[in-house]
Amino acid sequence: MRRFFGSVEGGVSESIFVGGGGEGYGEAQRLLLKYANRHGLIAGATGTGKTVTLQILAEGFSAAGVPVFLSDVKGDLSGLARAGSADFRLHDAFMKRAATIGFDDYAYRDFPVTFWDLFAEQGHPVRTTVAEMGPLLLARLLELTEVQEGVLNIAFRLADEEGLPLLDLKDLRALLLWVGQNGRELSLRYGNVSTSSVGAIQRALLVLENQGGARLFGEPALELADLMRTDSRGRGRINILAADRLMASPRLYATFLLWLLSELFEELPEVGDPDKPKLVFFFDEAHLLFEDAPKALIDKVEQVARLIRSKGVGVWFVTQNPDDVPEDVLGQLGNRVQHALRAFTARDHKALQRAARTYRDNPRFSTEDAIREVGVGEALTSFLEARGVPGMVERTLIRPPSSQLGPITPAERRQVIAASPLAGKYEAEIDRESAFERLRARAEAAAREAEAAEEEEERLAEEAREFRRARRFGGARSRAPASRGRGRGRSGESLGEALAGAVIRELKGTTGRRIVRGLFGTLFRGR
Repeated sequence: MRRFFGSVEGGVSESIFVGGGGEGYGEAQRLLLKYANRHGLIAGATGTGKTVTLQILAEGFSAAGVPVFLSDVKGDLSGLARAGSADFRLHDAFMKRAATIGFDDYAYRDFPVTFWDLFAEQGHPVRTTVAEMGPLLLARLLELTEVQEGVLNIAFRLADEEGLPLLDLKDLRALLLWVGQNGRELSLRYGNVSTSSVGAIQRALLVLENQGGARLFGEPALELADLMRTDSRGRGRINILAADRLMASPRLYATFLLWLLSELFEELPEVGDPDKPKLVFFFDEAHLLFEDAPKALIDKVEQVARLIRSKGVGVWFVTQNPDDVPEDVLGQLGNRVQHALRAFTARDHKALQRAARTYRDNPRFSTEDAIREVGVGEALTSFLEARGVPGMVERTLIRPPSSQLGPITPAERRQVIAASPLAGKYEAEIDRESAFERLRARAEAAAREAEAAEEEEERLAEEAREFRRARRFGGARSRAPASRGRGRGRSGESLGEALAGAVIRELKGTTGRRIVRGLFGTLFRGR
C-alpha cells in the first residue's frame, strides 16, 4: 500500500506523492520535502492540466504541515476548501487513475483554506503601505520613466527626513503636491524636480486608483505570520488570493506578488536546510512578472530566488512556456513538471527544443517527442533526488485531487471566510495620522502665518503713513519704524523651516490665502 505522502519517519513526511511513472505508470514519482525549497516550475499549454498539478501539490504540502500561498487566476482553486465527492462526474476516472498509479489509499478530503482578496470581496482584505512597497516596485507598478522614478525616490527620501508616514495613496498624492510646490528649493539639494514629472506621477496614480489599486494601500497591513499558519491538526493553511478580477490589472497583480516575495525575503530569518519548507509560494501567470521588466528588477528576482531558499521558502513559477522565465531565474528551479507544449511555428519549435534540453535524459524515450505527446493530466516530471541531484525525466500520470475539482459556491466561500481564524482582523480599515494629515496641518499653519504676516505688513504700512503725516505737519525728524523680521539670520533653518518659509513668501496676500484655502481645502476634504 502506498502512503498518501510517502514514507514517514519521526512523524515528518519525507515526500509528496505526485503520480506514477515508468512502464505502466507504476513507479511512484515523489517530490522530496527536503528539497522543496529549491524551487520549481509548472509549465504547459492552456488546458493541459497545470491547475490540477498546482492543486495536488498544494494538497501535499498542506498535509505535510507546510503553509502555501497561491493565486487563483481562474477561480478554480477554491475547491481546495471542500472534499471531492463520489457524485462528481469524474469520480470513476479518478478511481481508475488512482488504481493505475498504485494510489491505493486515495480518498476525498478537504484542506484548511484562507481566502484573500485585494478588493475585499472574495476574501479577507490584503493591504500594505506605500512605504513598505517602496519606490522601486511602485515605479514598476506605475510604469514610470527613469526620470519620474528619480522624483519618486526624492519624495520617499523627503518623507523619511521630514517624518511623514506614507500609508496610502492619499499620503503619496499630498507629498507629491508638496514636492511640486517646492521643487525649486528641493532641486538645490536633491537634483532636478520638475513639475512635469510630478504631474506625470500624479496621473499614473489616478489610473491606478481607477483600476482599484488604492485598496492595496492602507492599514492594517498584512502580517507575514498570518500566511504561515497551521490548523489544529498540524496541516499547513492554504492561502488563496482571489485573482480573477485582479488579472484585469496584470501589472498590479505581478507587482503585488513580487512585493510579497520580497517581504518574505527581507523579514524571515535564516533557517539553513530545513527538513521541509516553512512556506511554499506559487506564482501563477509568471510571465507577467518578467514582461517589459527592467534588468535591475529581473536581477532582483534572480537574487531573491537564489537566496530565499535559506529562509525556508520554496517558490514555484507557473506559466505556459519555460521561455517565459529568464534563464538566470530558470536555472534556480530544481523541481519541474512539464505538461504538453504545442509547436505550431518555428519559434514554438525552438522553444520546445530548449525546454527538452533542460531535463536529464531518459533512455526510454525522447524528451522532445514526449513533451509534444503527453496527454491532459500527464506530464514530464523531474524532481531533485538525494544530495540535490536532478532526477531523470519521467513520463508521469498526475494523481487525482482529493479536494473538489472546480470552484465552490459563493455561499460556501462566505462560510469559509466567516470561520477563518483571521475573521475580523483585517476587515476594518484603520486611518491613523500620516503624511496627509501632517501636510494638511502644515498647510493650515502656513495659511495662518501668511495671513498674520499680511496683517503685520498692513500695520507697519499704516504706521509709516502716520509717520509721514506727522513729519509733514510737525517738521520733526524721526526714524521710521523698521520691519520686524529684518536682519534675522537663516543659518539655523532646517529644510522643513526653509520650505515653510518659501510657502509663506509665496502665499502672502489675500490671493495667496485664497489659494491655500482653495487648494488644500479641496485636497484634504472628506479625509
